[in-house]
Amino acid sequence: MKKWLCVLLSVLLLAGILPARAEETDAFNWYEIFVYSFQDSDGDGIGDLNGVRQRLDYIADMGFDGIWLMPIMPSPSYHKYDVTDYYQVDPLYGTVDDLKALAAECHERGIRLILDLVVNHSSSQHPWFLEAVNALRKGDTENPYIDYYCFSREPGAKTVPVSGTEWYYEEQFSGGGMPDLNLASPAVLEEIRKIMDFWMTECGVDGFRLDAVTSFFAGDIEANIQCLHTLKEMAEAIKSGSYLVGEAWTSLPEIARYYESGADSFFLFPASQAEGYIAQVFRSMKPGTAYASYLKQVEDALPDKVWAPFLSNHDTGRTVGVMQARSNLPKLKFAHALLNLMGGNTFTYYGEEIGMAGSGADPNKRTAMYWNDGDMTQNPPGVTKAEYPYPSVDEQLADPDSLLNYIRAINLLKKQFPAIARGEHETVLADKELCFLGREWQGKTIYIAVNFSASDALSLTLPEEAADASLLGELDAAGGACQMENGVLTLPPYGVAVLGNP
Repeated sequence: MKKWLCVLLSVLLLAGILPARAEETDAFNWYEIFVYSFQDSDGDGIGDLNGVRQRLDYIADMGFDGIWLMPIMPSPSYHKYDVTDYYQVDPLYGTVDDLKALAAECHERGIRLILDLVVNHSSSQHPWFLEAVNALRKGDTENPYIDYYCFSREPGAKTVPVSGTEWYYEEQFSGGGMPDLNLASPAVLEEIRKIMDFWMTECGVDGFRLDAVTSFFAGDIEANIQCLHTLKEMAEAIKSGSYLVGEAWTSLPEIARYYESGADSFFLFPASQAEGYIAQVFRSMKPGTAYASYLKQVEDALPDKVWAPFLSNHDTGRTVGVMQARSNLPKLKFAHALLNLMGGNTFTYYGEEIGMAGSGADPNKRTAMYWNDGDMTQNPPGVTKAEYPYPSVDEQLADPDSLLNYIRAINLLKKQFPAIARGEHETVLADKELCFLGREWQGKTIYIAVNFSASDALSLTLPEEAADASLLGELDAAGGACQMENGVLTLPPYGVAVLGNP
């Protein structure tokens, strides 16, 4: 049923209807928010869109210039990845007008706003699915909504029987009442175009995070790429400069393939979690060499692409647990520095800036934001453990040595020197515990020096190409300051220095 679309979209790719790569956005410090657990504005204990608006000054002051809202559309679940209406806001979170106001206030502060768009599947309570199932039970196989989903008379590994019929429907995420949409259907693609148009044109959002893109056409990467190509084409026709970032939870070579679609970014899953690049650097006997090696792997696989690295998100264990850093603040700070120094559009999950913990069942990873002891939402259903190893936002704001202020410093350093995020990468020097990196952007080069030792200050003589560079900025994770004297740079433990010509 889905295969004919591949041929059509292959023709479009060959015809060059889209540019080879999407335009870069001007936002590279992104903040992921689970609205339910972020900020309550109306006293019901559940976060909402107006609560997010109340915290925009905080978000902007932290140096974040992009916000990704996890699903906000009506849904029978707390997580809302099973949508029942693609044109409304779930009443728990507010109204469409609240979303419009949020988008407008984001733009006043120079913050871009994207929504989670779930088009791999809908809720089994969506009117499209209910209409299709009712038609099948009546024997009306001509009903147009049947083609909106992947129905078959043959059972399979990822199918669910339709009660009262001999039919089955495809469901990649079993047990959640989330039947797969048929993304080969022109009617479904037109529905998605109208949905994107509503949120971008009517409500002012700047793009979308696309959920589960590897499941669009399960086991068929070519069809997935071509479908993403179509979605990006639609988005650009609606709003030039739209930003689409895809969830392709897969290997680096496959992520590289997905960039062929023209979508702007894909999350860099190989850098995240306990087995990711950043965690592996800390386990390496030669962390400086290892970090440079991982950067080269990504650069070779994704040249001239906008990467989207992250350490944790709503589906993964939080960074403080992954890094085993509940009582090691310098290590936790340095992990965030290494992620951000990779370049691209870095995504920070809400609460990571204060070291919130969470692992195991998904609700445990989505607990209430710890603003202070008197201003928190209730936890979502299913939470078995809520952990806060480090102080609240209010306490950390007042502490210049806090994790929060360190992450703020990282974000502001990147805004001051966009080459960190946007520059072409070159490793000038890498050894056991030192890296010296170059980033060239818009005809200028900056250099980033990194000390991977947790305990020792280390010195290096500036390489010839950087001999006249000045110290422009630094990050202090473990105490101490960088020093420059007679062309020799001394970095404190876990120290980072940015050098260049002012």
